[in-house]
Amino acid sequence: MTRRKTSAEPAMPASVQKRRCAVYTRKSTDEGLEKEFNTLDAQREACEAYIASQRAEGWVLVPHGYDDGGFSGGSLERPALQRLLRDIESDQVDVIVVYKIDRLSRSLMDFAKLVEVMDAHGVTFVSVTQSFNTTTSMGRLTLNILLSFAQFEREVIGERIRDKVAASTARGMWMGGKVPLGYEVANRKLVVNDAEAKSVRQVFEFFAETASGTETVQRLQAKRVTSKSGRLLNKGDVYKILNLRTYVGEVEHKGRIYPGEHQAIVPRALWNKVHALLQTSPRARAAQNGRHQTALLKGLIFGLDGRALSPTHSRKKGRMYRYYVAQRVLKEEPTGGDDILRRISAAQIEGAVIGQVRALLRQPEIVAGGWLAARQEAPDLSEEDAREALARLDPLWEELFPAEQQRIIHALVDRVVVGPTGADIRLRVEGLGSLARDLGRGGRAA
Repeated sequence: MTRRKTSAEPAMPASVQKRRCAVYTRKSTDEGLEKEFNTLDAQREACEAYIASQRAEGWVLVPHGYDDGGFSGGSLERPALQRLLRDIESDQVDVIVVYKIDRLSRSLMDFAKLVEVMDAHGVTFVSVTQSFNTTTSMGRLTLNILLSFAQFEREVIGERIRDKVAASTARGMWMGGKVPLGYEVANRKLVVNDAEAKSVRQVFEFFAETASGTETVQRLQAKRVTSKSGRLLNKGDVYKILNLRTYVGEVEHKGRIYPGEHQAIVPRALWNKVHALLQTSPRARAAQNGRHQTALLKGLIFGLDGRALSPTHSRKKGRMYRYYVAQRVLKEEPTGGDDILRRISAAQIEGAVIGQVRALLRQPEIVAGGWLAARQEAPDLSEEDAREALARLDPLWEELFPAEQQRIIHALVDRVVVGPTGADIRLRVEGLGSLARDLGRGGRAA
């Protein structure tokens, strides 16, 4: 707002020292600031009128204003206030003029800091509705009393807000904040986003099945499950989702649980199952998972001596390593030279076998042979249905559960013989027949 100079304003005596006055205005919220004449304008007008009345004392208005719209008085981190402090430190201001002292600060401690800065640079402070002067002891006492009441008022307002939040939460209302994955906001209420809700349920289902945050993340990332921002979910995201009671239709406030107004995404039984698992330490869950880890080639892998290799595992620095170990090593028998493989990495040999099986599924002549074999027990199965069913299996391999992968491997692999120089993988093409029959009828590989 530009101040208009009128002929009624008194002229400044030549002997009076010039006092540069800065007007500071503030409003806690941004409500109404879009109006042509708002509360900041009203504060500024009153302050400028006061400065004009003191022109005979040498008071002049600095050319730029300091307006903080939408900033609380409980903090000094306000852009216009920080700019004012910089101008004070660079000796561009002599007097700060405000409508009320709580416009400058509602905190006694913060105001003490401001007064310290003002004193260091010879700056005084004036409230146009609470007349006092900070250069006198009585003015400082008055200031402290007024600030105490301002701080008290701010604390009372805070208590009222907290009470309102608590009462609204007890009624199950959503009180704002970051919108959880699986929901959108409509009319200040949470409504289910069906596409995201499916992802949330997958998080709970995968964890309930695996009892492992790491494996849950691996499955979610294989399915390209993302957050609202489009980022792939990580382990931290998974545990936040698993512990957010919003998904079971509840709201939490200061340790108390209330029924929510919004619709639940996760069934109560699934929530209870997941949280029963979460009560167990991650180390204990990992050990349990290790005992039940699927050995993909159990019963299929043999050494050159014709004896089966047994699955086993070891741990190093909290990590589990899986192996297939020769019987002679397990029973501490003499190995009889270098022609016996003592052990082989499970990940290495299983990866080689899976690669052979997936390559098999990509060969048209092999798929056609599988259809012919399947027709013996399913004469109504068309070649196109069998081809489509088997073709879907390869790109979806990573999404299959370990038990599903094991069933397919046992259907298509006859024997794996390993030795010091390599592995001989013998496939069962006829196994494609039963697999094509099951998949072609709309069944899943489990």
